[in-house]
Amino acid sequence: AVSLAFAVGQCGNQVGCRFWDLALREHAAVNKKGIYDEALSSFFRNVDTRSGDNGPDIYKGKICSLKARALLIDMEEGVVNEILQGPLRDVFDSKQLITDVSGSGNNWAVGHKIYGCQYRESIVEKLRKTAEHCDCLQCFFIIHSMGGGTGSGLGTFVLNLLEEEFPEVYRFVTSVYPSGEDDVITSPYNSVLAMKELNEHADCVLPIENESLFEIVNKIHQMINSGKLGSTVKQNSLVTSSAGSAKTQPEKPFDAMNNIVANLLLNLTSSARFEGSLNMDLNEISMNLVPFPRLHYLVSSLTPLYTLADVNVPSRRLDQMFSDAFSRDHQLIQADPKHSLYLACALLVRGNVQVSDLRRNIERLKPSLHFVSWNQEGWKTGLCSVPPVGHSHSLLALANNTCVKPTFIELKDRFMKLYKKKAHLHHYLQIDGMEQSCFSEAISSLTDLIEEYNELDATKGGPRIDPSRLKIAV
Repeated sequence: AVSLAFAVGQCGNQVGCRFWDLALREHAAVNKKGIYDEALSSFFRNVDTRSGDNGPDIYKGKICSLKARALLIDMEEGVVNEILQGPLRDVFDSKQLITDVSGSGNNWAVGHKIYGCQYRESIVEKLRKTAEHCDCLQCFFIIHSMGGGTGSGLGTFVLNLLEEEFPEVYRFVTSVYPSGEDDVITSPYNSVLAMKELNEHADCVLPIENESLFEIVNKIHQMINSGKLGSTVKQNSLVTSSAGSAKTQPEKPFDAMNNIVANLLLNLTSSARFEGSLNMDLNEISMNLVPFPRLHYLVSSLTPLYTLADVNVPSRRLDQMFSDAFSRDHQLIQADPKHSLYLACALLVRGNVQVSDLRRNIERLKPSLHFVSWNQEGWKTGLCSVPPVGHSHSLLALANNTCVKPTFIELKDRFMKLYKKKAHLHHYLQIDGMEQSCFSEAISSLTDLIEEYNELDATKGGPRIDPSRLKIAV
């Protein structure tokens, strides 16, 4: 089974670039002989470039030329051009790129309505071409941010297109949410307009907050600088530097943040890419973790965090790793699932971990977590035997939990502040097909979502009522 990835907008393409880079490093560490195997085929094609551009895929034998199963879309050329000049240039060809030069001016309507119409045919054509090479297409990944114009507008347009063209293929979306101090003044509009589309057309969304990423990166730097972790930082560290990716430019603050999201995606897809005693299909995540179609927002936490910093420390003890995954510091959004209600939870473990270790830790943690009364056993587990490069094990926890509600409430408040004053509205309303009703529908969609979480929260802590049984006369 294979997955197709869509990187849309600046943030999406920067994260995507790190994901492909790290994925190739992971496969290189395991696949010493350079044989094209099933693990590689989930995200890469093996193409014989000598027989012209449309060379057939080669399924057996040596790796000739790997091409990522992906489309890179951005309405500014900068980031995509950087990728094409960087070490990954051979992994993409022009048939996988859709770029423009003018950008979306931080306006959802420009991305969704103008560029959506303009590039629709081109996106559909490239989508079909890329899909033709997939023998068994399992899911689509979209990586984008919510605050800008292209990521939010065109990103959600692509999401709708995928549903129209391939309704039966699961749609996984990784969405980076702006922080309150965002420098894009219209980001609350863009985010709320995009949220309506995510509510209606995504199967699973992994919301990630810039603020959380920023705090994690700061923590990593503090740990390194305080010398607490032993002051030895490995060279070519995956998070603290982009060394090894042949870049000579100075480090951008976003690089480390993008790395964390890329690591999340690596762990999420590890089951699809490698063997494991208990492999978890990506579709299973959606089927097991989303009991109500709209409540498909999953809170992710990664652990150990400073293994991401590639600091030379003894790896966290296994049990500590499970505890970490449920602590606030390790969440990729500013949320506290422990004190909210779980609908379901998935644990994706990598490395040499036994099923018994998993079970023991779930039993240990269970008493401190509130699960909804009808799903007390709502755990899904995946074991992948291949750990991240340089580490003995890692854990990604995905929680369907009502703790996402404050993130949505805060977003709604920031939207209303602008909307009450009609600030910047005219930039949106002057665009063809963009009516005031788009705003009112988007905000009511978000309000309904918050209300659904409220109703669930209201049941928390209530008595566990077992359904009554027929009395059997003795």
